[in-house]
Amino acid sequence: MTNTARPDTAAAPSPSASSSSSISQQPDLHELTAAWLRLVATPGIGPVNGRLLVSACGGVRELWQRTPAELKLIEGIGDKAIAALACSPPDASSELMTQCAALGIEILCLEDERYPNLLRQIDDAPLVLFARGQLTALQHPRMLSVVGARKADSEGRLLTRRWCASLAAQGIGIISGMAYGIDAAAHGGALDAADGSAPTIAILGCGLASPFSPVQQKQIEAISARGCVLSEFQPEEQARPEHFPRRNRLIAGMAAATLVVQADIRSGSLITARLAGDYGREVLAVPGSVLGGRHAGCHQLLRDGAILAESPDDILMSMGWQGAPGVPRRDHIPANEHEARIMQALDGSIMHIDALAEHCNLTVPELSPILLALELLGVVDVLPGSRYTLGRID
Repeated sequence: MTNTARPDTAAAPSPSASSSSSISQQPDLHELTAAWLRLVATPGIGPVNGRLLVSACGGVRELWQRTPAELKLIEGIGDKAIAALACSPPDASSELMTQCAALGIEILCLEDERYPNLLRQIDDAPLVLFARGQLTALQHPRMLSVVGARKADSEGRLLTRRWCASLAAQGIGIISGMAYGIDAAAHGGALDAADGSAPTIAILGCGLASPFSPVQQKQIEAISARGCVLSEFQPEEQARPEHFPRRNRLIAGMAAATLVVQADIRSGSLITARLAGDYGREVLAVPGSVLGGRHAGCHQLLRDGAILAESPDDILMSMGWQGAPGVPRRDHIPANEHEARIMQALDGSIMHIDALAEHCNLTVPELSPILLALELLGVVDVLPGSRYTLGRID
């Protein structure tokens, strides 16, 4: 699946996304989170127009100081949204914050340094996330989303579990949606990895305090101990069909790549895969039998340009993940603005040279010698297919 564009990290109204920064460096985080939660609770405000408002006002706290007349000057914000903002009570978020604290649920706003870096880059990233578990898992450097059929056959479940165990043992974090079938096998495989060095992250289509079956509750406890469970829905909100496309965009946006194991032509997994392609992430698909239609969706993705995955090694090779995981290189001081923009664009992302040239406002002939110099310094790594990513310190 050919990627032609990457999300621009400069568009996010957030501070540095460095995962090494301590949360103690954000002394006003409680106030910021309350302001973002108040925005989320406002009818008619979603991720896209919410970010537009915050960007236009110079910050989320500044937004709440603007008058309706001032807000009307912002292009793209309608009268209904402005009226809803004017009616929002200042203490709209206090009860929810108290509830989450009592339930052991963390609230991560876009400006929280614990917010997942890759997810923050997409234009429709949630303004607020609710999390339970090991929040350090959200900054794991190598993450793969794994999706597929709920009614997967035994072969598909076994393959997924074995592959995810193998990948997790090599430091690859596994993201999925905690549904039956392929999702459950993906999480189970990640938890099977002996050393526990790589986390697994479950993204739900309901709130973290929603009623769960005993089996689901055990899954949540196991995943929380070794990784993290995430949702953009308020804690007691129950699952509804319209929630799952929203959840799918988080699964696609959280990882550098999405692997589709078993999916028919109408599968929701194809929605996740196409979102991943739209976000400029890699899409991989596992082929299968042409009988029965269980793999028709994967075959369609392969026809559309997805990377063929016949083994875990294919995934590692395609993503440049061979060897032990390291941390992105940040020891190189950019020599000029072009190097700075290249390093910013490739931090946590993989980009084709054409997309990178467009992002940096350079022609490919202008960009190529700069990339070569950075490659020789170990600042960038070259992947198959003229793709680049930020080099890593192993």
